[in-house]
Amino acid sequence: MRHTIGVVMENKPGVLSRISALLARRGFNIDSITAGPTRQHDVTRMTVVIEGDEYVADEAAKEMTKLEDVIRIERLSHEESTRREIMLIKVRASKSERTEIVDLAKIMDCSIVDISPTTLMLEHSDTPEKIDLLVSLLSEYDILDMARGGAIALNSGEEEQYIFEIAESRD
Repeated sequence: MRHTIGVVMENKPGVLSRISALLARRGFNIDSITAGPTRQHDVTRMTVVIEGDEYVADEAAKEMTKLEDVIRIERLSHEESTRREIMLIKVRASKSERTEIVDLAKIMDCSIVDISPTTLMLEHSDTPEKIDLLVSLLSEYDILDMARGGAIALNSGEEEQYIFEIAESRD
């Protein structure tokens, strides 16, 4: 099972590599890792998707609290968070298949971002499950290439739901 962990950290060189190295050393299976800026220029938000059971996800979160540049850790449940991934997928599209693929793109709310005489490239941003569904549906055609970004996620609603507030636990 996949578990999503939000990591809020100081925006300093090497923090991302220290976190991924820590998780790798401890034997955690990272499904995806995505990081980017927040509204505060000195803070970065990372979303880590870990493969394993609840215990594995909790242990991974606890391990990350040990790094001094980590500000807080969030467990992002499927029910209480919004998750998105982005994907580009290039499909061979013969004249007879092109209309079918365009119709599928419309139904799945994809953007067609590149067209050539023999291919279509689709962009899709949605939940990981809907991305998986799109890949499955397009597998009937000749998928030539695919690039998939890792998950990003935030807790829904107004309340902040942190499992570890690091500043308090380090005192």
